[in-house]
Amino acid sequence: MSHVLRSSAIGVLVALSLAMFGGSFQTVFAQELKISHQFPGGTIDEGDFRDRLCRKFAAEVEKRTKGAIKGTVYPGSSLMKTNAQFSSVSKGALDMTLLPLSYAGGEVPEVNIGLMPGVVTSYEQGMAWKNAEVGKYLSDLLYQKGIVIVSWIWQAGGVAGRTKSIVEPEDAKGMKVRGGSREMDMVLKAAGASVVSLPSNEIYQSVQTGALDAAMTSSTSLISFRLEEVAKHLTTGRGKAYWFMFEPLLISRTVFDKLPKDQQATIMTVGAELEKFALEAAKADDQAVAKVYQKAGAKVYDLSDATVTKWQNIAKETAWKDYAKKNERCAKLIALAEKVVVTPEPKVEPKAAAPKGKKK
Repeated sequence: MSHVLRSSAIGVLVALSLAMFGGSFQTVFAQELKISHQFPGGTIDEGDFRDRLCRKFAAEVEKRTKGAIKGTVYPGSSLMKTNAQFSSVSKGALDMTLLPLSYAGGEVPEVNIGLMPGVVTSYEQGMAWKNAEVGKYLSDLLYQKGIVIVSWIWQAGGVAGRTKSIVEPEDAKGMKVRGGSREMDMVLKAAGASVVSLPSNEIYQSVQTGALDAAMTSSTSLISFRLEEVAKHLTTGRGKAYWFMFEPLLISRTVFDKLPKDQQATIMTVGAELEKFALEAAKADDQAVAKVYQKAGAKVYDLSDATVTKWQNIAKETAWKDYAKKNERCAKLIALAEKVVVTPEPKVEPKAAAPKGKKK
């Protein structure tokens, strides 16, 4: 075959391919984003909201880029182990992940600010971080580590107890507890507990076998991992909590920087739009978890402002001080976070007015 005929044949094949796939080079050569997380898989409409958020993100980005970007979600740590996800995204070996940021505290101690007990005590306070100094400083730090925050997601946490509840700090004495971060572990130790470190998808078996007496995790994980089957007590995070976890949707900077500017903008826009969905879903799960555990026969407890303050005071004297001593960046982060810290004040019931004397 001559060079001219060969070139013509290739041209015909390319034209046919473009016709089959919608007439766009972008569609034929779509960028696939692999999105990994540790949570149970479901559908775009049913299941763990963190999985649903990833699926919504993938579908909306594909729609807005007209197929130029396709996202594939890998739930349940099916693509890679939970603790490998942060470093893999940082190095560009994994495209995206939705991950409790504090899981990477062993390699990047600064990220433990994402589960610093008592620093965030409400969703409104947590979501305010995005545009506050602390959020911008954290974003810049992650960017330097090769990671871009796509969606800001906060979740309140509760405690599932196998045979005993943990409400007040003194309740933890002598118990084997999973705290979720080094800093939460420090608070638990100060309260007299022994701590066990493991990801949330390993809690069920540990509680079932007695290796754990209690576990702190998000309301959604308390539901999704069916801990009501092995726990007889639940302390909720509905309304009030000293345990808030930052679980952002992240993308590798290496992957992000290679995308055209319009596709980068689409990713960030969709990510920001999904924050409302995440906030509403997290709050809904704070309420739903109590019903799930009550139905299973567990005793359910809520926190008072006074109790939150007790935990917060222990954290200030232990975890906060220890974190600040790690390095200059940690000291900067905790100082910025303290600017938006709210200490719950116990409600004081107004005294009844003394009856007025009768006029003579």
